[in-house]
Formats: sequence, C-alpha cells, structure tokens
Amino acid sequence: QVQLVESGGGLVQAGGSLRLSCAASGRTFSTYCTGWFRQAPGKEREFVASISANGANSYYADSVKGRFTISRDNAKNTVDLQMNSLKPEDTAVYYCAAVNTGFRLGYIYTGQSSYDYWGPGTQVIVSS
Repeated sequence: QVQLVESGGGLVQAGGSLRLSCAASGRTFSTYCTGWFRQAPGKEREFVASISANGANSYYADSVKGRFTISRDNAKNTVDLQMNSLKPEDTAVYYCAAVNTGFRLGYIYTGQSSYDYWGPGTQVIVSS
C-alpha cells in the first residue's frame, strides 16, 4: 500500500510559478504510475499530467501542455509538478494519485478510475 502527501501549494500571481511535490511512503513506489489531477470550485476533478513508473513516459492535458512539467525521483519516492506561466484558471485543489503497474513500468494512465491511491490535495490559487 502507498500513502501520498502533496505539498507546495499556495497563492501566486498570474504568470508566476509553483512547484508541487508528492511524497509517497512504501518500498515499491518505483512500480507505480503517478498522476496529478485537479478540481476547481464547482467543477469535476480533471486529469493534469501523469508519469510512468520508470519515468520514461509522461502525458499532459492540453490545457497545461508546455507550461507544466511532471518528474519523479524514485530514490526519494517523490513526484513533482513544475507549474509555470500560471493562469487564474489553474486555480484548484491539486491531487496526487498512484497505481501499481507491476512489470509494465512504461505504462501511463490518465483516467481517474485507474488510480488506487490518492493524496489529500493541496490548494493552488492564481490571482489575476
């Protein structure tokens, strides 16, 4: 089992940057595909980005492509989301999620239902 905790959220002006981090407990985090999702007030939770267990593959929502970068350090059991050129519409609670892909270390999942473990979330507010 894996426990996830997000950090790094906060208040930033439009055009600014934030770096979110997801810290995972558990010895086998290196076999988990990890994703970031977000939920804005009054909206459904949506996919932001994901990275394969081995870090070789990543995928982004069109709304963040070119602005956000997902990365992972399996030695430290962390997955980060670097967010640049932030916009007010990026305001949301950001969640880290993980799913064990076993030997399929290059697999990526984008659907929320594919993920088994979730963190409590971290708030990001982008002011205009």
